[in-house]
Amino acid sequence: MHPHVPVLGTPAERLEGRDKVTGAAHYAAEHTPPGCAYAWPVPAAVTCGRITAVDTAEAEAMPGVLAVLTPTNAPRFAAPPDDPNLGVLQDDTVPHRGWYVALAVADTLENARAAAEAVRVSCADHGDEPEPHDVVLAEDHPEAYLPEEANGGYPALRERGDAPAAFAAAPVRVDAAYRVPPLHNHPMEPHAATAHFAGGRLIVHDSSQGSEYVRRVLASLFGLAPERVTVVSDHVGGGFGCKGTPRPHVVLAVMAAMRTGRPVKIALPRRHMPAVVGHRAPTLHRVRLGAGRDGHLTAVIHEVTTHTSRITEFVEQAAVPARVMYGSAHSLTSHWVVPLDVPSPSWMRAPGETPGMYALESAMDELAEALGMDPVELRVRNEPATEPDSGRPFSSRHLVECLREGARRFGWERRDPNPAARREGALLLGTGVAAATYPAYVAPSTATAQAHPDGTYTVRINATDIGTGARTVLAQIAADALEAPLEAVRVEIGSSRLPRASLAGGSSGTASWGWAVHNACTELAALVAKHEGPLPDEGIGADADTTDEARRTPPYARHAFGAQFAEVQVDTVTGEVRVRRMLGVFAAGRILNPRTARSQLTGGMIMGLGMALTEHSTMDAAHGDFTESDLASYHVPVHADVPAVEAHWIDEEDSLLNPMGSKGIGELGIVGAAAAIGNAVHHATGVRFRELPLTPDRVLPALRSGEEALA
Repeated sequence: MHPHVPVLGTPAERLEGRDKVTGAAHYAAEHTPPGCAYAWPVPAAVTCGRITAVDTAEAEAMPGVLAVLTPTNAPRFAAPPDDPNLGVLQDDTVPHRGWYVALAVADTLENARAAAEAVRVSCADHGDEPEPHDVVLAEDHPEAYLPEEANGGYPALRERGDAPAAFAAAPVRVDAAYRVPPLHNHPMEPHAATAHFAGGRLIVHDSSQGSEYVRRVLASLFGLAPERVTVVSDHVGGGFGCKGTPRPHVVLAVMAAMRTGRPVKIALPRRHMPAVVGHRAPTLHRVRLGAGRDGHLTAVIHEVTTHTSRITEFVEQAAVPARVMYGSAHSLTSHWVVPLDVPSPSWMRAPGETPGMYALESAMDELAEALGMDPVELRVRNEPATEPDSGRPFSSRHLVECLREGARRFGWERRDPNPAARREGALLLGTGVAAATYPAYVAPSTATAQAHPDGTYTVRINATDIGTGARTVLAQIAADALEAPLEAVRVEIGSSRLPRASLAGGSSGTASWGWAVHNACTELAALVAKHEGPLPDEGIGADADTTDEARRTPPYARHAFGAQFAEVQVDTVTGEVRVRRMLGVFAAGRILNPRTARSQLTGGMIMGLGMALTEHSTMDAAHGDFTESDLASYHVPVHADVPAVEAHWIDEEDSLLNPMGSKGIGELGIVGAAAAIGNAVHHATGVRFRELPLTPDRVLPALRSGEEALA
């Protein structure tokens, strides 16, 4: 037996790091079976309507073309999809611009693309004119309605006390509107799949956050027994939520493989992605905060209006964080949604919390100014004893410690409370703070662990590593439970052939998969300890299933928290905003690997920087499409935009969550970042901006006029 050296909680290097930097790690589009063909989809060129004709003659006559699939000849589904966004090439309906209406398949990528460009699709309704469309979101839209639920199963409306009356009676009030534009995930690896159908078996390599769910969906759509479908997501180049469920590309790849009898790969062009793989829906916020002159909140009202598509309902749960954050006797939170002729929105890193906390934390900053109170102290003063809406005790909550420690590390005590008080030539300087929160989720998972005669171990679980370091931390959990060195543990993940596990989403991966791995390895360690003599050649194994434990409704409110600080400079000549430094302190349970945890937290903060300053998608009202459809126009932060970013954490071990005492961290880092930057810009300029992003065209006119800025 190896001498045990504890590895859980140490900054272990990524086990797959060398493979990634040397090219040995293969992504979905890098699997090229013999005879592999290539597919290129054809998007609709109208916003809504019906296909009246598809002319494929020119395309089919081109060199190397194997097939052109259309709604008239594509394979039919055995069962309708639960997600209507997967219903491609099944009928003549076009629900939004960019919807796929044909697919060209050829022997090379170039030939497939050329063939797709040669396909002629006519879309119209009632003659020659396309249907009229509506893609513009407004609070007073006549089709706005209050749904039963928002994303995540949260009630769309929650009321406690009489918030409107309490707000009207409050000595100090803030009533403000905020706008967050549509945002797109844009992972480095586009959505891609390689499908091979032969002998009644389907094998798919897919860029997905959960291969098990993709397997179930494909089996249902194509009438296959689930055990005859294998989906592999071994390495995934980012997702941020948009790869959380199957997308049309994988369905198209399977159709093409079935039709041609050859393996087929498809990688979506980046210009297609804004229309077909989801986006963060725009959100319009009205936040009303009422408080006594001592700063204690008496009323919290957060009303959100967002959009969804005509074919499915997805309601961004942006008012939900207001149910968690601050103590108040009266609360009202609501979500209104408008169905429009737009692509279906979906998950994007910390859905709901990210835009919702931007609005709430901006309003808290406005309240602090109205009270003449320090923004950190206002938040501390309204720390609740229990979760405000549910009354449940927190399994752990150390937000105040995060605020205090962050203020100390950031040098908050040196801050001049007066806006526009610091200047360096043409630059105005300011600092801001915001709180962050994200739920601590767990989901059922299964795992197996095997001990080998040579003293090594193999752990198998269908987890997915989307760049977070899941392989490494699961190996650390296993090594800790087995009391073995990290190098003695081999982890197999990313295939539906492995024991079933939840998808990589909701910052729940490590908590969910790690629980199953911990249980399997704990049982295996006991079996090995009782075993007499050498292990058999096949080794001995153990398995675990956390379904019963993970599905129990706990009597606790389970959340992670954090505090984020930012310093900015605003150029009074150009209107350009630059972030000089960012700092976050988080309470996210036991940190299992400081190296990968810091990477996730700083990555989230940088993504929040992009949300605050550069990222937005514009819906063209006339054209019915997002105008920023590539990385030249959709500006994600680059190295020159990223300042010194620090991520720290409070020592917090929450034994009420899982055996490791950990919480998810993948999404927490983004939640308060944009609000902290926005609050810093107000502190620098004295001007309150309530619409993101803070681009020069928005900032400079407001600086010149000195007016509050809400377009």
